[in-house]
Amino acid sequence: MLLLNIDKDFVSFGLTVKETDLCIWATKDLTKMAFESVLKYRFQLEEYIKQYPLFKSTIKPLSIDYNAPEIVKSMMQASQKAGVGPMAAVAGAIAEYVGMDLLSHTNKVVVENGGDIFIKVDKKMQIKIYAGQFNNTGKTAIEVDPDHTPLGVCTSSGTIGHSFSYGKADAVTAVASSAILADAAATALANHINKVADMDKAIRLASNIKGLKGAVLIKDGIKKVYGRVIMV
Repeated sequence: MLLLNIDKDFVSFGLTVKETDLCIWATKDLTKMAFESVLKYRFQLEEYIKQYPLFKSTIKPLSIDYNAPEIVKSMMQASQKAGVGPMAAVAGAIAEYVGMDLLSHTNKVVVENGGDIFIKVDKKMQIKIYAGQFNNTGKTAIEVDPDHTPLGVCTSSGTIGHSFSYGKADAVTAVASSAILADAAATALANHINKVADMDKAIRLASNIKGLKGAVLIKDGIKKVYGRVIMV
């Protein structure tokens, strides 16, 4: 679970469409545009799944369908890099595609979709990682440099919240230029952590995910950091 430190000059609003539950911060209320954007991308995904049900059910990467909608292709590409099924990236994909649409109407935006976040900001911000009873693990907030945004920061957990995981990590937060890749990577890393001893294996996996900037892994009060992540 991620907790955001949002500037006061943001306007916050939210919307829910079926499984999609967004919290959005922008320079003005863009609820109508965000709603239209969510409907557009959900429709593309739902129609594709009707034609190709395996896209929804598989836990393994699929070959990229270059005739598919862009959001579908993006999920396929991220899943191939992380070694998971494409739906592992769906929350990050919706957050990113909606965020990119909204940037036509605001110069900064944060879109949070069930703990997966797309960020484009003009000031530094902090994102705190909540790891349940093991939240007291030292510095657990990630600093976001505006010069490095757009950015995706996504978390998977096997012990907290509603995200599905084959592992038992308390929190795995992945950072990438794409929220789609960050979502897929967080799922992949969390799947490999059932005990503290598994964290080194997950770090090695992280080093093989092309495009992943960094990750924070927390299990039973132990925290490990991979890559270019600034902790504050």
